[in-house]
Amino acid sequence: MTQLQTTEPRKDPAGTATAANTADTAIQLRGIGKSFGRTKVLDGIDLEVKRGEFCVFVGPSGCGKSTLLRLIAGLESATEGELLIDGQRMNDVAPSKRGLAMVFQSYALYPHMTVYENLAFGLKLGRTQRSEAERRIKEAARMLQIEPLLGRLPKHLSGGQRQRVAIGRAITRQPRMYLFDEPLSNLDASLRVSMRAELSRLHKELQTTMVYVTHDQVEAMTLADRIVVLNVGHVEQVGTPLDVYHRPRTLFAAGFLGSPKMNFLRGTVTEVSDRRVVVGLEGGGSAAAHVEGGGVVTGETVTLGIRPEHLRVVAGDQGTFSATVQLVEDLGDHGIVHLDRRQIDGRVVVKVVERRMTEGDILGFELPPAECHIFDSEGVALARREPTPV
Repeated sequence: MTQLQTTEPRKDPAGTATAANTADTAIQLRGIGKSFGRTKVLDGIDLEVKRGEFCVFVGPSGCGKSTLLRLIAGLESATEGELLIDGQRMNDVAPSKRGLAMVFQSYALYPHMTVYENLAFGLKLGRTQRSEAERRIKEAARMLQIEPLLGRLPKHLSGGQRQRVAIGRAITRQPRMYLFDEPLSNLDASLRVSMRAELSRLHKELQTTMVYVTHDQVEAMTLADRIVVLNVGHVEQVGTPLDVYHRPRTLFAAGFLGSPKMNFLRGTVTEVSDRRVVVGLEGGGSAAAHVEGGGVVTGETVTLGIRPEHLRVVAGDQGTFSATVQLVEDLGDHGIVHLDRRQIDGRVVVKVVERRMTEGDILGFELPPAECHIFDSEGVALARREPTPV
């Protein structure tokens, strides 16, 4: 796992590309912006991708993640800012001179060529010696377990096999880093699971920098050394998957990662100290959170967040609030319980294990202070208090 490096929220920005030592840095973005006419799709992106790490850009459609990847590849040019690869400025360097290999969502295989010929095509254009090309193709085929497929045409391959060939074509080039633009979105659910495992294995074997774009949070959480959460052209947060999940820096980052997503309850601050904040909830009841209270004042409107798996079911008169069960989704090893929205402020979903509930049941819920997050009026999270060592 690579060294954690995080960006602060926009309220208190701290650039991630300011480190003087770039020996461990594969990609460095300094104030990158991109506009299409009057539409700005990227605005002031500061980011470092460490050498050898698996970095995943994640966010909703239209957030700018694919545009950012295309800027790194050289398929788009930045309107402002600097792009450095291995410490060298690349703004005006042609894509073919950057030493990168890109794998697309559409596979982009030549339909009239066999798998072997598809793997060899780039090497042939690059005038690679035949013996060296043969070695690289055999090695890529071994790594991706497609040796029996070398004589087939793409139309005779499954979607997963085609994607392996597309990745193999990138491997044969022996680039200094790999770029993936939603490569698994065309696959069915079971193939996506197996391909995620293959990509993780491949990264460990190649030990090469990989930058991966996806809107699928499961891919981001399972593949990444670090996640870059993007929203409307801005970086919301950078960190390890578990750090972003358990310590979101903004309301958007908290709501994007997690399935079901984090519950948000509006309320008013009633008590503030350096170790906790107490919030009176709009739907009734109050909840405390173990956070640093320096960023809010009594009477301020805030948002309290808690993940579905952290809500505790208790006797109705003992919890922070009670609500009527509206819907229960039984998923076998756990259940997803939707609560009646009319009784509480906003959508609340609870994840439960080994507890039978039915629609119409009235349940009480407790919000553990150690699991609650507080977001100020600008959507920025207050710092969590770590447990005191015993």
